[in-house]
Amino acid sequence: MKNLLLCTCALIALAGQALADISVTDVKGRTVTIPKTPERVVLGFYYEDYLAIVGPNAIDKVVALSLSTWKDWRPSQFAAYEKALPKLSSIPDVGNTEDNTFSIEKVIAAKPDLVILAAWSYDALGESVKQFDDAGIPVVTLDYNAQSVEKHVASTLVLGTLMGTKDRAQELADNYQDAMADIVARVEAAGPSNKKVYVELAQKGPSEVGNSYGDTMWGALVDRLGGDNIAKGQVGNWGPLSPEYVLAQKPDLIFLAGSEWLNKPQSVSVGFGASNELARERMKAYLGRPGWSELPAVKNGGVHAIYHGGARTLSDYVFAQYIAKQLHPDAFKDVNPEQNLKDYYKAWLPIEADGTFVLPYQAVGQ
Repeated sequence: MKNLLLCTCALIALAGQALADISVTDVKGRTVTIPKTPERVVLGFYYEDYLAIVGPNAIDKVVALSLSTWKDWRPSQFAAYEKALPKLSSIPDVGNTEDNTFSIEKVIAAKPDLVILAAWSYDALGESVKQFDDAGIPVVTLDYNAQSVEKHVASTLVLGTLMGTKDRAQELADNYQDAMADIVARVEAAGPSNKKVYVELAQKGPSEVGNSYGDTMWGALVDRLGGDNIAKGQVGNWGPLSPEYVLAQKPDLIFLAGSEWLNKPQSVSVGFGASNELARERMKAYLGRPGWSELPAVKNGGVHAIYHGGARTLSDYVFAQYIAKQLHPDAFKDVNPEQNLKDYYKAWLPIEADGTFVLPYQAVGQ
């Protein structure tokens, strides 16, 4: 009887532990199990999404992060968050996989309960990720880069479950799904646009051709919105198109994806703290490329700047609205993407969306 009682107690204890565990399946199909809501997080990417999903005090859980892919890629955005969340200034940097500076040793030294990585970053680490398993540190992968509703929603709900903010995550997922469903319904009602679209990463100035996007990010959005993405079939995820090919395709719409990059003096400057005047000045240089003056997009006022930092986020539906509005003007005439972006930040994030995030080269009425 004594042995039976001991066995019963042990089973009850194990069952209680199992019930306390939090288990999810991440976007790579990996089962991630943690014993409790994390208090120490290493954040590798998707900074704004993490803050939105986890909510107030989210930054207090971050014990290390990949700094340069935020501070260097989006310096004005980072500065706005640094002002609102002073702790950002003192959080250790673990490097990033984009430039091969990511240090697994620094991550392990931070003693995290959870490591959050973009799926592409996880893939870049290859066999090295086994070091996290050996150290007993759980890793969850998210994927907003795929620019699909399914992976946006899955990533959001997975992170909300792990971080103990299921209700907030569900509300954000519903908001995204509803916004994208409305866009799709309007696009379907409008019918095919037949407009050719060229998207270029406007980072290095007009003398060097920047990446375009095949089946991810801006390319995936253009496809979903009924545009004819001229990069589709020419590049996979991303890569530059030849100038001759772009001229031959005669795009009806050109979107120059700009941002706030450091040390990129010829880039199309949009994002936090950006001005319409400077953005149009930088866009004008691109329009001076050989042959561009004859493109339908240039002749007919179809050249636009769009915030590259706005892709692969839970707020990217507003940029989908903007692109869709150029493809189907009548169907989206009552949609105000700029205001919707401001509303999103006001509802979910600790900073305001102050700056220029979308902009036609020709001002309305010209």
